[in-house]
Amino acid sequence: MTGALEERFYRNFEERGELGASLSIWKGGKEIVSLHHGWADPGKTIPWTHGTVAPVWSATKGPAAITFLLALEKAGVSPHDPVAKVWPELLAAQDGRLTFVQILSHQAGLPALSPVNRPHLLSHREVIAALERQKPFWSPGDGHGYHPRTIGFLLDEIVRKVAGGLPLGRYWNTHVAAPLQLEFWIGDFPAPVLGRLAMMVPPKGQHPSEEELPFYRALAQPDSLSLAAFASPSGMRSLAEINQLEFLQAGLPAFGGIGSACALAKFYQILARDGVSDGVEVIPARVVRTARALQSSGHDRTLLLPTAFTGGFKTDPLDGRGQKIRALFGPSMTAFGQPGAGGSHAFADPEGGHSFAYVMNQMEAGILPNRKSLDLVDLLYSTT
Repeated sequence: MTGALEERFYRNFEERGELGASLSIWKGGKEIVSLHHGWADPGKTIPWTHGTVAPVWSATKGPAAITFLLALEKAGVSPHDPVAKVWPELLAAQDGRLTFVQILSHQAGLPALSPVNRPHLLSHREVIAALERQKPFWSPGDGHGYHPRTIGFLLDEIVRKVAGGLPLGRYWNTHVAAPLQLEFWIGDFPAPVLGRLAMMVPPKGQHPSEEELPFYRALAQPDSLSLAAFASPSGMRSLAEINQLEFLQAGLPAFGGIGSACALAKFYQILARDGVSDGVEVIPARVVRTARALQSSGHDRTLLLPTAFTGGFKTDPLDGRGQKIRALFGPSMTAFGQPGAGGSHAFADPEGGHSFAYVMNQMEAGILPNRKSLDLVDLLYSTT
C-alpha cells in the first residue's frame, strides 16, 4: 500500500503543481504512512519536512468542535440544551429553540452578518455584539447552511462563558493538544514554531466543478448569502493574509489553526477509536458519539449543494437511495472530518479504523477537497 500511495503522492508535485505537502495515515493507534516533500516557501529555499506545520483554514473546525464539546462536558452542559441557558443575550437563541449541537451542525441561521453589522474579525468583542443583535437568516433548525467564519465566534464565546473566560483556542492548546502531544495550535503558538511554519500560496486560477458552479455564481451577486457568509465578519479579503501573524496568533477557531498532517491524523485516530489513545480514554465516549452523530443533511443554503453535518464535522451526504452523493471521506458510511480551503483534508473512519490527513501550502480553488488529496483517499481504500 505504501508504495502505491507514495507514487501517487509524488505525482502531485510532478503533474499538479504541488509546492509542499505531508500525508499521514494512522490505523490501530499507529502512524502507518508518513510522507513529506517539497518546499515550505514559494521561493523554494526552505525544505518541507516531517515537522513542517501549515495553516489549514477550515480544517481547524474539527479540533475546535471537540474543544467546544469537551468544555460543555466539563461544565455539565448537554450539547442538546438550549444556548439561551448560557448566552441569553444572543437574539437567535432567545426563543429557546437553538441548541448547542445545532450551532455545531450549521443550523443556527447565523452564517453571515448584515452589511451594516459587520465588524472586523480581529475585533472580538465587537463581533460578539454583532452576533448578539443579528437576526437569523432562517429559524434555527429550519435547514442548514455552512457558517464559514461566524461559527468560530459562536463556539468561542460559549466556551468562554462555560470555562471561566478561557478562549477556545487556549482551551485546545492547553487542555487537549498539549496533553495529547499534538503539534496543532489554534492561536498563541510558541515562537520557535515560526521556524517550521509554511507559507500559504493562493490559487493560480479558478476551475470550479459543475457541482460548485451555483456557489461561484452566487459569489458574483453582491446581495447573496454565500458572499455575505464568506465576508462575515469583515477582514482578510485576500487569501494570502492567512500568512500574517496577527491572524494566526489570534486563535480564530473557524479557520486560524496551524499544524502538521501527523497531528491532524493522530487527532482523528483518537476519534476513530472511540476517544481512546494508548489504551486510555482521553476524550469521553459521550463527546465522541456527539461528534459522529448526523445532525443535518440536505441543501446547504450557503454552499448551494448537498451537505451533511454531524456534531461539529462534515460527513458525506446521501441521495434518496442511501448512496453517497460524493465520497470525500472514502466509502465508509461512518467517516467524518473537515477539509480546509485550498486542499488540506482530514477525517476519521471508525468502521475501517483509519484516519487521514493531507496538509499542503499551494492552494487550489474550490469549496470541496481536490484530487490531490482525494486520489490518495481513493487509493487508500482500493488497496486495503
